[in-house]
Amino acid sequence: MKAIHFFCIILTNLMIVSCNDFLDNLPKGEKIPTTLADFTELMSDEYTNCREDVSQTVLLLNDRFESQSNLNYYPLYRANYLWDTTIDRLAANKSDEATYYNSYAAISTANLIIEHAESAADATTAERKEAIAQAKILRAMKYFTLINYYSKTYDASTAADDGGVPYITSAEVGAAWTQESVQDIYNHILDDIRTALPDLPEKSRNVLYADKAAGYALAARVALQMNNYTDALANAQEALARNSQLFDWVAFYRTNSDILGNAAVYQTVPSPMGFNYVENYNFCHGSASYQTSDSRLRVDRAARFEQGDAAFMSRWKRRTVGNDTYYYANLNGYFNKGGLTTTEIYLIKAECLARKGNIAEAMDVLNTVRKSRILPEEYLNLTAENATDAIRKIRDVKADALILTIVPFCDARRMNLERDFARTFTKTENGQNCTLTPDSYLWTMPFPQGAMTNPGNGKLTQNVQK
Repeated sequence: MKAIHFFCIILTNLMIVSCNDFLDNLPKGEKIPTTLADFTELMSDEYTNCREDVSQTVLLLNDRFESQSNLNYYPLYRANYLWDTTIDRLAANKSDEATYYNSYAAISTANLIIEHAESAADATTAERKEAIAQAKILRAMKYFTLINYYSKTYDASTAADDGGVPYITSAEVGAAWTQESVQDIYNHILDDIRTALPDLPEKSRNVLYADKAAGYALAARVALQMNNYTDALANAQEALARNSQLFDWVAFYRTNSDILGNAAVYQTVPSPMGFNYVENYNFCHGSASYQTSDSRLRVDRAARFEQGDAAFMSRWKRRTVGNDTYYYANLNGYFNKGGLTTTEIYLIKAECLARKGNIAEAMDVLNTVRKSRILPEEYLNLTAENATDAIRKIRDVKADALILTIVPFCDARRMNLERDFARTFTKTENGQNCTLTPDSYLWTMPFPQGAMTNPGNGKLTQNVQK
């Protein structure tokens, strides 16, 4: 572990658990950041700042296959995966801490840079402004995850009264904080993006740092979640003007068809969704920051993909092991499950166009994405009878294309508030009928027990009943 990374993590832990005496003496051999390079290097730490674990949202949507042994061992997994309301998730949430603590570790890094980069040595004024802007985008991304994970979804009529998450703007040990409303947190996110955009570079040094395209892409995501389709569309267009590339999944599948197309061969191939993925605006790992394999899919979830979806066929194939049948992961390597990609922004643009009544143009954008994914022999243009039909089709393609990220969860939450788009999920598991309704409290995750019992210099209140 790098010395400066270790120093930042110490600061973060102290901020959260309020162990105010722990840093009385800096550990021997550790380094205090002084130059701008010292500060900006902190931002690219992949273990914390560039990692986003949203496993519980994926389980809730049943987008991932979960073993019976894990369901038996982890009550929180069981509650979300089986939509089991008899389980008290507040009591069960003893281990699902990565989303909370990694997010606040990244926020601490961002706060450290925002507070101190202006006085950092060995840098120009423009370089300092760029570092602060990139730190603001990092902070905004993490608050977006936190507010959508631990609070009710954004509803303009209630957001000012709905409980939010701890809002922390200092990296100081024991800094005071308040748990602000959903509206307040979104206002802070928007302000960070707005003030960052002018100072972001057109092209960042690598995908772990934000540039203007990533800033506009994040702005589009946030505006969509707030049902601000005008701003979401405008920001999506700005992002796509800077990067509109789509990965050619058809070509990838055909190149690797000897392995991917052979039902009897369970051999993995390298993931194309890593640091050099042409769709990247920025990169953020999922639950693991190291090279790994994709998650397995449930059979019923796999059945919802379009016929001839080369991305699906590249990533998974059906397999039975013992008593379990699931879709086995074909790829290994790195996966941009926490960052922003062109596919997401194309589909944000498509939905916004449909919301504004531009149905034909919305479907053209949707079909642009589909052409990069569907085998030509299976491909037919999708059409829509009206805006409602178009939005439903866009949502379904987006849920497939961005599966295992937080995006389908966020989309489901905001659409749960609309009569035309709210969905009730049903399944039969081990002979038991299970249901997840649009108004279920399960759509809000509970803060982990560690945060509740030792919140630091602030008062933390749960936003969900159990």
